Amino acid sequence: MKTRRLLISLVFLFSIQLAALLIFAAQIPDVSQDTIAVNEALQSVQEHWEDLKSHGLDETSGQTDGGLNRGNDARYENPTDLDFVVLNLEGDVLFRTRSGLSESIHEAVIHRDTILDIESNGSIAGKILLYNNNIQIMQARKKTTVFFLSGVLCVQCCIMIWYFFYLNRAVIRPFRKLEGFAERVAGGNLEVPLEMDKENLFGAFTESFDIMRSELKKARIAQAEANAAKKELVAKLSHDIKTPVASIKAASEVGAALTEKISYELAADTPLTQILDNYTQIIRKADQINSLITNLFTATLEELRQLTVAPADMASHELKEIFESADYLHRAVIPHIPDCLLYADRLRLQQVFDNLFSNSYKYAGTKINLAISREERGLSVSMEDFGGGVKMEELPLLKEKFKRGSNAADTEGAGLGLYISDYFLKEMHGNLLLENGRNGLKVTVRIALSGL
Repeated sequence: MKTRRLLISLVFLFSIQLAALLIFAAQIPDVSQDTIAVNEALQSVQEHWEDLKSHGLDETSGQTDGGLNRGNDARYENPTDLDFVVLNLEGDVLFRTRSGLSESIHEAVIHRDTILDIESNGSIAGKILLYNNNIQIMQARKKTTVFFLSGVLCVQCCIMIWYFFYLNRAVIRPFRKLEGFAERVAGGNLEVPLEMDKENLFGAFTESFDIMRSELKKARIAQAEANAAKKELVAKLSHDIKTPVASIKAASEVGAALTEKISYELAADTPLTQILDNYTQIIRKADQINSLITNLFTATLEELRQLTVAPADMASHELKEIFESADYLHRAVIPHIPDCLLYADRLRLQQVFDNLFSNSYKYAGTKINLAISREERGLSVSMEDFGGGVKMEELPLLKEKFKRGSNAADTEGAGLGLYISDYFLKEMHGNLLLENGRNGLKVTVRIALSGL
């Protein structure tokens, strides 16, 4: 709707400009002289001809209010608004309304002035040169047109500037948010929702992206639950299989010992030796089966180690943007961040703080105290909520895979957030510390400095 109104406004202004140009080009200005004023000026000069001829132009006295001072206080006043010059037959100037006018027949012809004869006593006594002001009229019209078109252009420029800011707010910013959102999703972070404004052009579009994030999150939770179920199944199967295998191995060891004893007593009879070899083979195969079961059990625990971490130099001021992006509910006040050069993977560090803020939102739901301090070998970032903390005996377990506190029973989650965050920080030469603070759970993230 706004775009349609803008286009209509621009088309309207363009039409006004085009109409103004066409009117200016097609209009033929009235450049004819005012015959009444011309006759009045001519009649006045003829009536005062003797006075003008006798006194002439006094160059030293000047001009005042459309007239010229003469010797002996003689004065002729121009009764019209026209500018003109009076000449005698010899070409001498007897009167002029102002300076800058044509003062000879030659100049008057060049300037296209009106030239009339002055009659006195039935004969031609001189000339009156009526100034042609068409140039001033055209210049005034041009100036008016230029001012009008300039005003319209300024309005167009203002509209285009407004439209630029509108596009920046309604199109560019949402796409930049989508770009950061896509990077998070590609990095595996599905906790932070995408902020959307249904009033802009891409409100429904961004809402679809956030629905996709929610569905991916549900799929990840389902996958984590399936992995946990698979782990339990593998553990149960391992236990169930190991029990009979252990029984077989134990029975084989007893049979081998008895066979060896009997074989020793009977002086190493060949059939008994073969039986002993068979028991030994059964024991070896039982050990092999046990080893395979153990490998099967531990295989799932190595899957998360496939996440790559690529730390590099990063300016500390980038943490402000990371905090603002992670704390989308604005529960924390970002303190001053000391200037230093960190050694971290920005994407993985964003995931770490996304996980920490998301955990605080889900399990505490309170404001968050954020503190940052420079240490000898790194930068320390402490976060403490007001949720009361967790049990002391559960603290060491929270960073393990699939482990969750007792207060998380009714909250969705897979128990992988802190485990992955701890893994990322270790890969960046940092660490993650969990402890109970005065008001709730306190998490300290130590980020290594570059070059250490």
